[in-house]
Amino acid sequence: MDIRVKWFYRLGFLLLLFIVIYIFVKLTPLWLPIVNIIFTVSLPFLIAGFISYLLHPVVEILHEKGMNRGLSIAIIYLLFFGGVGFGIYKGIPAMIIQVRELSESVPDVAEQYRHWVTAFENKTSHWPFGVHERLEDGITMIESRLEQLMKIVMAYLMRIFDFILLIALIPFIAFYILKDFDSIKKMVWYLTPKKWRSQGIAFLGDIDASLGGYIRGQILVCATVGTISALLFWIAGMDYPLLLGAIIGVTNVIPYFGPIIGAIPAVIIASSISVKMIIITAAIVFFLQFLEGNILSPLIVGKSLHMHPLFIILALLTGGEIGGLVGLILAVPILAVIKVCILHARNHFTKKKEAVL
Repeated sequence: MDIRVKWFYRLGFLLLLFIVIYIFVKLTPLWLPIVNIIFTVSLPFLIAGFISYLLHPVVEILHEKGMNRGLSIAIIYLLFFGGVGFGIYKGIPAMIIQVRELSESVPDVAEQYRHWVTAFENKTSHWPFGVHERLEDGITMIESRLEQLMKIVMAYLMRIFDFILLIALIPFIAFYILKDFDSIKKMVWYLTPKKWRSQGIAFLGDIDASLGGYIRGQILVCATVGTISALLFWIAGMDYPLLLGAIIGVTNVIPYFGPIIGAIPAVIIASSISVKMIIITAAIVFFLQFLEGNILSPLIVGKSLHMHPLFIILALLTGGEIGGLVGLILAVPILAVIKVCILHARNHFTKKKEAVL
């Protein structure tokens, strides 16, 4: 086939693809409600499947050491959900109290903040024309971003209460997935066409090797960092230590930017107490950074992703631009899956080309 004809075919395919995407976007009001219903119904199954994926290796280790499979599932299941349930039972009321206290002290923090802004404006009023205005625009932008962040956090908290019934189903679904894990694998095996089975096993194995250890390690690191930070804040006499520890632990899942995001609320609250508390808070944050970067992550997570930091930063910037905080959290796992997909696609087309030759 002539090269020009090939290019015409490719351009025609791209044009058709853009038309289909345009029509698909225009029909959003028709299919979006259906997608929302499917997502709401499948959400507990996705979360339960993720929890089962995390717990299954531990179950297999106990089973290989001679323990009955059902007993090992029951032990791990009770330890995990029992620990989570106990943490929620003890932690949520204390956290609600601290959130209420924080909301009551917001006027004092705001007054301190306004005092700083006024002093800053007075000191910079004599600066050259344009510089002062740019600083004020920067302060206004930071205020609007913080306000948007608070609205997003509150919206997610309210949605959790909306899904309380679906969330209650997660432990039961996770138990049956763990119990029938081998049966589910066999079902997927028989449903997969024969020509894709070997490639599918290799593909899922590479994703598990690249992503499984990273996710399990990150969860353990985040829980450790959150617990240590809450303990250190409590020892230092910082207000709302449990709440701040939870924020630092959750945001620590975001590489590079997470510790900075998690430290902002702690520094803001410390600034309303004293300069000494700001220094103590900064010291705690730097210590946590050192602990996480030099001890916990290398020991627990290792280098399971095998990706250059520049690619990770690019993924984080893209995820943050597309999905905000959720995009930042999911950026690295999605990048790991994309990497495996590209490697398998390259191997597939290389073998296909060699077979033709």
